[in-house]
Amino acid sequence: MRIVLIRHGEPDYEKDCLTELGHEQAKIAAQRLLKEGIEEIYCSPLGRARQTAQHFSEASGIKKIQILDFIQEIRFGREGELYDKKWNPWLGVDALVKNGKDLQIPQWREYPVFKDSFSTKDSDKIAEEADKWLKTLGYEREGLYYRCKRQDDKEKTIAVFCHGGSSTAFMAHVLNQTFPYMCSVLLRYPFTTISILKFDKTPGNLTLPVIELLNDNGHLKQEQVKALY
Repeated sequence: MRIVLIRHGEPDYEKDCLTELGHEQAKIAAQRLLKEGIEEIYCSPLGRARQTAQHFSEASGIKKIQILDFIQEIRFGREGELYDKKWNPWLGVDALVKNGKDLQIPQWREYPVFKDSFSTKDSDKIAEEADKWLKTLGYEREGLYYRCKRQDDKEKTIAVFCHGGSSTAFMAHVLNQTFPYMCSVLLRYPFTTISILKFDKTPGNLTLPVIELLNDNGHLKQEQVKALY
């Protein structure tokens, strides 16, 4: 099975929709995604991801868009300080790296930027719900890996339209990496970036997903590329 993760196009965060440029990016990404043999569409419930998914739905003819509540964007900050930059996990890991801190220690949740933060709570929730969802697709978590429970070895490709933070949390869990480490090395890409994880399709096999593609935005022209931060 192949899971294609797509970040939404440039958004208007206040209105939770795509900007004019975001729609343009999503249309271009949709044409690029036609090459992947996608059979099913999953999507975050948030408007910017749904509009991005809709462009691919129209291009591919796959009408059904299945909503995954758990893959909506993570929050950061604490009560009363939601989205305050001082609790931004991506800026936080930059500061940790500059101070020589280890991003992969088991106690990473004790770093001030992550302690009692919504980003930690939400990334942990995504990890928990991801395993429940993967089980419905035929991959059951066993320790650090996934057992293929599918009855056939048919290769299936699905698309998940989501967000930078939620896809980072998802990939951190299934690849057994810490969330701050993945924030540092993964979430450095523009809108409509495509990443692909491939799970062993052989029934009965214990598998760790292979990164088939990471942070691909080659479908966008330079003037269409905009970073998050």
